[in-house]
Amino acid sequence: MIDLKLARMSPREAERLAAFDRDHIWHPYAPMPAAAPAHPVVSASGVRLTLADGTELIDGMSSWWAAVHGYNHPVLNEAVTSQLGKMAHVMFGGLTHPPAVRLAERLVDLTPEPLTKVFFADSGSVTVEVAIKMALQYWRAQGRPERHRLLTVRGGYHGDTFGDMAVCDPVNGMHHMFTDVLARHLFAPPPPLGYSADPDRAYLDELAKLAAEHAHELAGIIVEPIVQGAGGMRFYAPEYLRALRELADEHGLLLILDEIATGFGRTGELWGCDHAEIAPDIMCLGKALTGGYMTMAATLCTDDVAERISSGEGGALMHGPTYMANPLAASVAAASIDLLLSRDWRDEVDTIEAILTEGLEPTREFPGVADARVLGAIGVIEAREPVDVTAVQEIAMDHGIWLRPFGKLVYTMPPYVCTEDETGHIADAMYAIAASL
Repeated sequence: MIDLKLARMSPREAERLAAFDRDHIWHPYAPMPAAAPAHPVVSASGVRLTLADGTELIDGMSSWWAAVHGYNHPVLNEAVTSQLGKMAHVMFGGLTHPPAVRLAERLVDLTPEPLTKVFFADSGSVTVEVAIKMALQYWRAQGRPERHRLLTVRGGYHGDTFGDMAVCDPVNGMHHMFTDVLARHLFAPPPPLGYSADPDRAYLDELAKLAAEHAHELAGIIVEPIVQGAGGMRFYAPEYLRALRELADEHGLLLILDEIATGFGRTGELWGCDHAEIAPDIMCLGKALTGGYMTMAATLCTDDVAERISSGEGGALMHGPTYMANPLAASVAAASIDLLLSRDWRDEVDTIEAILTEGLEPTREFPGVADARVLGAIGVIEAREPVDVTAVQEIAMDHGIWLRPFGKLVYTMPPYVCTEDETGHIADAMYAIAASL
């Protein structure tokens, strides 16, 4: 275990590091040089990050929703170090290895029953690219290359690579400047807001009409189940997901579910699709897959999808990342899944949900707050105007919390292992932020 006191950095070295970072290193969705400083983290343990000056912050973001077990966990550390002594990496072309097989066994066992084939990728964005390729090759293999478009909904986010950007929200999303050079897909309005809201019949009729009118050119439907993440942190009712499954079946479309943010219990069910009691034809996994230790993702599909692709043009799925099924990542991913299932993760998530609900519900009364919503281990405050990221983070850090707002949203997705007290501190920080809007 790291001695957090020894991990501190001298003020002079911290300033040198910060200055070089500011002038030379790109950060996500940031200019160069950076408009705001990045805070140097020198260690992490439990649910806390330790900054260069010794400040400790509860990580309310789970490192962008991945570190569900917190940091420096002995079980996950052991999985990495044990595998490191055997083999850090080996190409997956023509070779296989025990960590990959063990992880695939777990994923096939845990995901909805029809999903039996596993393709390992090295990031969430890539696993969505693979899913899109699967859908396109599926129809090419049947002599139907004209079925090359996807139906999706506004408000979605699926990654930053070109195939992914084409199915993200084309107007209010982060990729609007690339619209003219992206593949043209079909967008329905965003699902009506509210997990418990009664289904809107007019909206369901609009979905049905779009699918029927364009079925001849559609390869499939792609959505984030129940929770639209980086596109707006919107929650929608399971009835809409069931309707998409029914439309896919009616028109012979493949249903692709992007479970990168929703998978592994984040919404209160193991998978987002479990809320609707449906199964996709293709599922994308990532983020919490390795417990936040290493980058890894997976695309799962049914026997039918795999068999048609493999019997068609090229005789193979045309993708193969260099670090596909990396043994270190596969080992820690299998250990992370075992660790999750060894605990009462549902109780952990339910407890977080209850504390966040109690803490965030009163923020609705503040004039700068448009909405507050909680589902599973996700808490969201939506402001009426875009928030000042730096100012909001200063308030959070003054409360000992790390948050990363965007747009009009101040949100948290804490590690499941947060104590009631730690979750309460997160809620208190968000309340203080809401009061300042």
